[in-house]
Amino acid sequence: MAARLMEGFPPATQDQVTLANWRQSPFNHWAFHHVREIIPTADIPHDPARVRELKSAPQDLDRLPVAMPGGKSVPFSQFLADSSTDGIVVLHKGAVVFERYGHGMTERSPHILMSVSKSMLGLVAGVLAGQGVLDVERPVTHYVPEVARTAYTGATVRHLLDMRTGLVFDENYLATSGPIVAYRKSTNWNPLEPGETPTDLRSFYSNLTEADRPHGGRFHYISVNTDLLGWVVERAAGRRFADLMSELIWQPMGAAESAYITVDRLGAPRCAGGMCTTTRDLARIGQLILERGARGTKQIIPESWIADILENGDTEAWNAGSFVEFFPGATMHYRAKWYVERGRAPLLSGLGIHGQNLFIDPANQIVIAKFSSQAPPLDAGLIAATGAAVSAVRKALS
Repeated sequence: MAARLMEGFPPATQDQVTLANWRQSPFNHWAFHHVREIIPTADIPHDPARVRELKSAPQDLDRLPVAMPGGKSVPFSQFLADSSTDGIVVLHKGAVVFERYGHGMTERSPHILMSVSKSMLGLVAGVLAGQGVLDVERPVTHYVPEVARTAYTGATVRHLLDMRTGLVFDENYLATSGPIVAYRKSTNWNPLEPGETPTDLRSFYSNLTEADRPHGGRFHYISVNTDLLGWVVERAAGRRFADLMSELIWQPMGAAESAYITVDRLGAPRCAGGMCTTTRDLARIGQLILERGARGTKQIIPESWIADILENGDTEAWNAGSFVEFFPGATMHYRAKWYVERGRAPLLSGLGIHGQNLFIDPANQIVIAKFSSQAPPLDAGLIAATGAAVSAVRKALS
């Protein structure tokens, strides 16, 4: 079916990608790189005059053996097929050493980042903090007093950044009803049922009134924290997130294509998951971080912010959280919307459902940007397989 999706004038009923099925397999093979044809979006312009060209130094990684969990070894090319890869770019020392596309993707196709979007917001927050525009230790209500009567009372911007609020919210991606579905409807990600009144993201927060523990405790991953942080950032700067992302990061870092982000019916951005970029431009973000936030002599992201991400997360908060099961045996922390696997050669990463990844290995100067259209939102086996593949690439290139 995937090969016929959205073909014809009109497409056959069974081949149509809609707001009701766009995140389901096989429809996501087409939808994830045609998001703006399904959901309203805001443009994140690049600057054609400042594109960072990427050198090419191809290496044959197709036959690279990947030691999969359970003892089986498969070629890297097989891992890419098995993990529903839409696009992958591997950089080593700033050059493209490997690049592949599938499911109709090309070098110029913007693909949804899902929750790697959170990591992009974390970088914008870092720039604004460095400029003195955003104080991450301030209460959230300093910037958004509208949430004063919700469970976010007493939470700081840092608590949003590090996913350490005490809010009660079930991040169940397979739920068919309840708060997460209402949340998705408010962001334009799910269709309304007949007779339902249109909602919007910002008014949705008035429903979040229940907390089960103090803020600042365990790592508790809930996307509503990030969309609230997006609101905070816009209020602090007095600018739309799409414009901030474009002017503070996308243009100066040298993106080759414009990006975009999904918005609700009133223009609020889905900072938790709606940003869409090309694979190469996601890799350029990784290279910028690998180079400590600088492009040449221009410091784009404060070096201190990147150092803080790498060094200052709380492993105890991570160990008390719910994501430990996906990274068994790893020493991890989460800081400013980024995952960090600690060790002699730390691995910094962004992770999104259905297989979106950005991996950065500063010690070995490796960046891996991978887009996928996996059927399950979160799958421990696929996450483990991806970790094994990344380990194989890191070993081969270092």
